[in-house]
Amino acid sequence: MIELHNIDCMEYMRGLPDKAYPLAIVDPPYGIGIASNPVRQKHERKRWDVAIPSQAYFDELRRVSVDQIVWGGNYFPLPPTQCFLIWDKVQPFDFSLAMCELAWTSFKQPAKMHRLSIASERGKIHPTQKPVALYRWLLQNYAKPGQRILDTHGGSMSIAIACDIEGYDLTLCELDKDYFEAGKKRLEQHQAQPRLFESAAAPSPIQTTFL
Repeated sequence: MIELHNIDCMEYMRGLPDKAYPLAIVDPPYGIGIASNPVRQKHERKRWDVAIPSQAYFDELRRVSVDQIVWGGNYFPLPPTQCFLIWDKVQPFDFSLAMCELAWTSFKQPAKMHRLSIASERGKIHPTQKPVALYRWLLQNYAKPGQRILDTHGGSMSIAIACDIEGYDLTLCELDKDYFEAGKKRLEQHQAQPRLFESAAAPSPIQTTFL
């Protein structure tokens, strides 16, 4: 089951018991004003990335999940970790663009790096959209069979497509209605395609709630 919630993630998490999810994989705003970057001009300018989430967000995230993978972990007030995950975007050296991104994790494992060209993700509907293949790599290496995944900032819903392919249940929150609708449509379009080179299992059912 893939649950899509057009809701403030804080509102959703406050209603959860402790350790409700074995694993949270999240990509919160980095607070770097990405909409002002000229590279992102084709996307509608919104103000969702002007500040990082509050400490209360990270406290709730760690309360409701056993383990966490947090993209942009180098921007946030999180405790030290030995297991940073590095996404090498295979980009040329350019002062205006990041050549890699870091994910903070709660795992007590060695740091790892995944090399995947950012150009592999085409037809972007979100300015910080990450490749589906990147989320598949996370699920294949850091999720365990049967675990339910929590994502508090769904964005383009690349993680929803990855969970559908890899067979994981997912609960996803996305506050922005435009991104929510576009991401839901993207997931539905993915599910409508023939599944020739993926699992033979049927697409995961989608359950949707709105504000």
